[in-house]
Amino acid sequence: MSKTLILVRHASAEEDNFRVKDFDRQLVSKGLSEAAVMGKWFSQNDIKPDRFITSSAARAYKTAEVVADQLRVDISQIVQTESLYNGGPKAYLAAINDTPKETSVLILFGHNPDITYFAEYLSGKDLGSMKKGSAVILNFKNLEWDEVSAKTGVFVSYTTPKDVIKAQGENE
Repeated sequence: MSKTLILVRHASAEEDNFRVKDFDRQLVSKGLSEAAVMGKWFSQNDIKPDRFITSSAARAYKTAEVVADQLRVDISQIVQTESLYNGGPKAYLAAINDTPKETSVLILFGHNPDITYFAEYLSGKDLGSMKKGSAVILNFKNLEWDEVSAKTGVFVSYTTPKDVIKAQGENE
């Protein structure tokens, strides 16, 4: 049985400042557009997650909510995991390892630098730094979620909102 993991970095959010706690930073209009573009791209490419997990930080949750809306998924299905905010790659691994076996396609929304480190840890691929709103797709062959660990993932793709917009412009 093959499993697919989609790792999404939250879209563009308010700048970090002293008036707003980092955890509470909201998506800006550019971020809302980035999340919508990626959600539409998932839909157009028949990528349909059956489980959504997100950091409970406002910007990650809103990114998940916008993507879910584009995929016509009820937002009540989104699982918020506070440890994905500042929990490090171990928190990401724990979230994945605890995923029910019946889940085939898992989408997880988080933050840099942890989400990039985690994608590299699972795939062994050097990604540099994931752009805001971007997604890495990995496949796991003949593994259950609780067996996922270092270099067990097969890198499928890395896509940014900018890549999607550029490709749409070329196809028109």
